[in-house]
Amino acid sequence: MEERKKLEMLQEMVDASSKIVFFGGAGVSTESGIPDFRSVDGLYHQKYAYPPEEILSQTFFWTRPEEFYRFYRDKMLYLDAAPNAAHRKLAELEAAGKLTAVVTQNIDGLHQKAGSRNVLELHGSVLRNYCTDCRKFYEASYIKDTEGIPRCTCGGIIKPDVVLYEEELNAEVLDQALACIMDADMLIIGGTSLVVYPAAALVGYYTGDRLAVINKTPSPMDQRANLCIQGNIGEVLGSLRVS
Repeated sequence: MEERKKLEMLQEMVDASSKIVFFGGAGVSTESGIPDFRSVDGLYHQKYAYPPEEILSQTFFWTRPEEFYRFYRDKMLYLDAAPNAAHRKLAELEAAGKLTAVVTQNIDGLHQKAGSRNVLELHGSVLRNYCTDCRKFYEASYIKDTEGIPRCTCGGIIKPDVVLYEEELNAEVLDQALACIMDADMLIIGGTSLVVYPAAALVGYYTGDRLAVINKTPSPMDQRANLCIQGNIGEVLGSLRVS
């Protein structure tokens, strides 16, 4: 099917839906200048003293916190990044009563910055940081502007509210995401390789007949999808008309 026909089909699917759920990953934010993890230029292909998977683990955080924060500040905090066309269109769809939830694997907060309200962050957010002792809250800018191990006024180590390797996803967020996906009359999957579990397993609970996948590369859900579009998600979603 030619590209124009695919975009027309996507528009028709959106027009016919009133409970759309968007499930997205790192590819949604790359157009905002935030690198993903698994592309050729992603973090997993860069060289550090330790592999990123090890650095971003719970064990590494507690055993080598200074090394963790050196990497974290350099490669995980993009506080000046701005929402792109994909973020803005999803917020527009929600405001129009068409989209019920954004389920995201991203931790950058760009969906909220664009205006989305019901954002289910499966892997947490860099914008929230807590003392591991007294639970006092700290802004991301505090982490960015400190050196070494950021500490609370009580002396405790501050930890980002992100799900590290070896940590479990928030059960409440998982349940909310599952409920939204099961209730959806359209599911749009975009900017994700669907290889990170258990998050990726959630899309398998969609039982409707309007499943659209928008990715630069193939995904495990392509064969099941009603529509697959290969391209930049910002351009594809940005082309949608919202009525």
